[in-house]
Amino acid sequence: MSKIIAIANQKGGVGKTTTAINLSSLIAASEIKTLLVDIDPQSNSSSGISISNHLPSIYEVLIGNENAENAVIGDYMPFLDVLPSNINLVGAEIEMVDMPGRERMLKNALNSIVAKYDFVIIDCPPSLGLLTLNALTAAASVLIPVQCEYFALEGLGQLLNTINLVKQHFNPDLAIEGVLLTMFDTRLRLSHQVADEVRKYFGDKVYDTVIHRNVRISEAPSFGKPIILYDAISTGAKNYVALATELLNRNSKSANIN
Repeated sequence: MSKIIAIANQKGGVGKTTTAINLSSLIAASEIKTLLVDIDPQSNSSSGISISNHLPSIYEVLIGNENAENAVIGDYMPFLDVLPSNINLVGAEIEMVDMPGRERMLKNALNSIVAKYDFVIIDCPPSLGLLTLNALTAAASVLIPVQCEYFALEGLGQLLNTINLVKQHFNPDLAIEGVLLTMFDTRLRLSHQVADEVRKYFGDKVYDTVIHRNVRISEAPSFGKPIILYDAISTGAKNYVALATELLNRNSKSANIN
């Protein structure tokens, strides 16, 4: 059965897109069929893996001009397909606002293709607008990246409130997949303090894996590659390998329980 995971945090610069690219590519590297969906108008998940201005895109799918299967780029790498974004998505929220069932447009669009994949990873915009609402309505769970920096917890209350509203009105089964600590600098006391606060607040929802600050992770998007294809022995690659393994293990245990 497919699992749809939205990666969301309305704060920008928290490692959301980096996580979407690298988590999806490393799940795929485990020979698990994966789809990366870029629903961010900035289309950084798409450009970060060398996909630019591809047509059709998620925009055409959302407004009903194209079927999702025709917009998917197959086999970006073995076991990884991509449903890309482009700049046209900027106006989508305005166009969608008067459409019937506007909160479920992504869910309805993905219905025709989701069964082909074991995991669908959605990269959300850094906002809590209609596009993110669509992602949360379509998803089974939310992965929340939190940077280990000052103001890290600022705005998380608003995100959690949005998640609860989505559960009440659109998607009662929506759960928190996990909370991921990013941009961790072992030299800084602040990083350790923020990590302690996040663990105190979210408990066992926080992944054991921590994503450390790493130059190679920052460089990889400029070469249009996930970290596993750019520098597989870097600290960043090892961190995301560990995250993918932890996520898969958690879902395996959950499946066994159910």
